[in-house]
Amino acid sequence: MPTVWFRNLWTPKILRGSRPTLFLENNCLNIHHEDLGKYFLFADGLPEWLFCENETNNKRLYGSDANASAPSKDGTNDFIVSKNRSFLNPHDNGTKAAAYFLDNIPANGSATYRLRLMHQDIFSSKKITLQKADLSQPFFDFDAIFKQKKQEADIFYNEIQKDIANKKARNVQRRAFARMLWNKQLYFCDVNKWLDNDIGQSEPPSQRKDARNSDWRHFSSFAIILMPDTWEYPWFAAWDLAFHTIVLARIDADFAKKQLLLLVGDNFQHPNGQLPAHEWNFGDVNPPIYAFAAWKVFETDKILRGDAGDSAFLETIFQRLLINFQWWVNQKDANGDDIFGGGFLGLDNIGVFNRSEVLPNGETLEQADATAWMAMFALNMMKIALELAKKSVVTESSSKNYQDLAVCFFEQFLYIAHVATGIGGDKDLWNENDAFFYDVVRLADGKIAPLRVRTMVGLISLFAVETMTDNDLEAVPEFKSRIEKFLSDNPHLANLTSRWDDQHGGTRLLLLLRGHRTKCLLQRMLDEGEFLSDYGVCSVSKVY
Repeated sequence: MPTVWFRNLWTPKILRGSRPTLFLENNCLNIHHEDLGKYFLFADGLPEWLFCENETNNKRLYGSDANASAPSKDGTNDFIVSKNRSFLNPHDNGTKAAAYFLDNIPANGSATYRLRLMHQDIFSSKKITLQKADLSQPFFDFDAIFKQKKQEADIFYNEIQKDIANKKARNVQRRAFARMLWNKQLYFCDVNKWLDNDIGQSEPPSQRKDARNSDWRHFSSFAIILMPDTWEYPWFAAWDLAFHTIVLARIDADFAKKQLLLLVGDNFQHPNGQLPAHEWNFGDVNPPIYAFAAWKVFETDKILRGDAGDSAFLETIFQRLLINFQWWVNQKDANGDDIFGGGFLGLDNIGVFNRSEVLPNGETLEQADATAWMAMFALNMMKIALELAKKSVVTESSSKNYQDLAVCFFEQFLYIAHVATGIGGDKDLWNENDAFFYDVVRLADGKIAPLRVRTMVGLISLFAVETMTDNDLEAVPEFKSRIEKFLSDNPHLANLTSRWDDQHGGTRLLLLLRGHRTKCLLQRMLDEGEFLSDYGVCSVSKVY
């Protein structure tokens, strides 16, 4: 049922445009719109055309009077379910239409359905004349055009993959890129209108006022967004999107940058600094990986451009992520001790209970993964700040400001590392006997109860790592002198920075974990009896 419809802007209370029309003539769907012009939609094989109006079924949805224009938008669906033609417009016109192909395809068989949408100018230039019994003309060059587009796609991917010799690897990458490009979708969501009432629509139910997302009234989207999957997820998911942009930057860096800026823009990011997680619940907390994604997209774009990179993009997203970082510090560090919570964090069903729920007796959940993500966030922000400090376009004072911020993030990382690794006293997330990180429930009396289940939660600390070369440090002298003094004054924190003084090839490493614990986690992760499978790293240890 290939379907075409017009967005409803003609209802009397809305009245933002005149009513467009779809009608059948000589088995061709005519599409007329005052702004878009005239189009023709041809369907090979003479399907049956079904028509209705793209208007809400107020009677079914709200229990109100019959619709102003019958049949409503669900007419085509209701006909398929019931085969009752009273749901359709019998006059072969409306504002929504579907080409109804009915076939019986045998096992291991296949069927091909050809459609062609054509603007009137193209239609006229091809000198097509239509007769009711002959629709072959619109398809006379169909196969040639299809072949040409396949060749253009091959040229596109051959250029991108010219350095990849392995055919299987090329195929996997091409499918990944194609999925990115095809999973773009218009995401239209206005929370204010959803809560209060869109113009011309019936009053929403009262319980909506306190429903999910009701505290995100600023959220308003009418944008093309990369979706995890346009069938199963017709809405964005923030941390999925961050990973998608890293992939997409290889073939469309500009669009990748726009996607990241969209999520931290005024219409998405909450005024308090939180980033929306996904439509199911904007207030869910996703891992703070946007600084990581921004840096990766910046790096890829810089390589492709062959210049110093898009510092304007980097500076804009850095300023917005400063607010997001402070939201994490103020809202998700319940005890002010650099141990973080967050709940869900994208790891569905990975805990022994729902980590997004408030615990019943005043307990606090302190999370190994949230704390590790924040250590990584601090390092990512430090890296971006230092890059901006080195840009020749900035003034001397702004360079010092960025170096100052980099110092703050450097120190924040060390304080998080200090408590996360158990050196801070009774705030242990690390279990020495098990050689693993666990979430911890802090009881009302201050005692802690580790949740001793080995899951991917305990492996996230491996992500919090950064490298710095001597050349990096020489370019930011203020940063270098201040962190050297800080480390000199705080030797207990300096010990956390593996190879800071004992340099290897002129490179210094910042790690959340010192060598022994890193080896312990890697031993667990690479053990086929624990996390390592034929398909990658498991979410939960095989021992369970």
